[in-house]
Amino acid sequence: MKKLTPRRYLDLNSFLRARFRERVQKISVDAGLTCPNRDGTVGRGGCIYCNARGAGTGAHGRGMSITRQLQIGKKFLGRRYKARKFIAYFQSFSNTYASPETLDKIYGEALAVPGVVGLAIGTRPDCVDGGILDLLAGYARKCLVWMEYGLQSAHDATLVRINRGHSVAAFTRAARRTRQRNILVCAHVILGLPGETREQMLATADYIAALGIHSVKLHFLYVIKGTALEGRYRAGRYRCLTQDQYVALACQFIERLPPGMVIQRITGDPHPEELVAPPWAIGKSATRNLITEQLALRNTWQGRRFGTGGW
Repeated sequence: MKKLTPRRYLDLNSFLRARFRERVQKISVDAGLTCPNRDGTVGRGGCIYCNARGAGTGAHGRGMSITRQLQIGKKFLGRRYKARKFIAYFQSFSNTYASPETLDKIYGEALAVPGVVGLAIGTRPDCVDGGILDLLAGYARKCLVWMEYGLQSAHDATLVRINRGHSVAAFTRAARRTRQRNILVCAHVILGLPGETREQMLATADYIAALGIHSVKLHFLYVIKGTALEGRYRAGRYRCLTQDQYVALACQFIERLPPGMVIQRITGDPHPEELVAPPWAIGKSATRNLITEQLALRNTWQGRRFGTGGW
């Protein structure tokens, strides 16, 4: 009989299976929205690691409706994973950067697709207000709603260096206001940002652990074409983390998170045709497996150092 490996952290699949009693898959959706850090509202040029495509699929630019994007995703993921339930993941740019009326139409279209049981909304903490949160609270009374706010770092000096255009305090306010409306909150964090030390990266773990939010997505900084970061990298002014460095940091980060926090992702997933460096970024599964192996080798787990305040 195969020996079962103890779970070292609470992953998204386990959380969704516990809630829905079956496999649930996310489908990335491009709603055609933009970002205040790209259109000049709060900054110019966007974050140093983001290109004109952003993190999305570009489907809206190809004329594909939200309904069609979800239908295609359902067919592929249903065949691959035997999934029957899905979450519409609004991924590209800032998906609350519109009027409540426009957003209601967008989210409503997604939820009208059979099998879609929830929304995951990627956005910035400075792109929500009371009206938008009230709209989402109404949806949250009927289905799963997960707000995914880009934090990246709990240090304002770092946010300035990467041209985020918002403060840590903005994230704190958005997270608390969202939680008050019983909407799930996810923080996006990047390790290996320019100028950050190991101690600062782990302090970000302590910061989000103390907020009482529901989940985190953990990434490392990789360099993609057409970004300000690419220029720094090619000029020798930025050096990427090695795979071993990232694995060690991720394990230490995970240790500091509360046991009930869902870790939605523990590694990045760049488009291969856009990647400049590091080359190991393409091996998402290999990096994820290395993190799991290192947690086991160290006999450690999520929450082991939660609240200890030490490294």
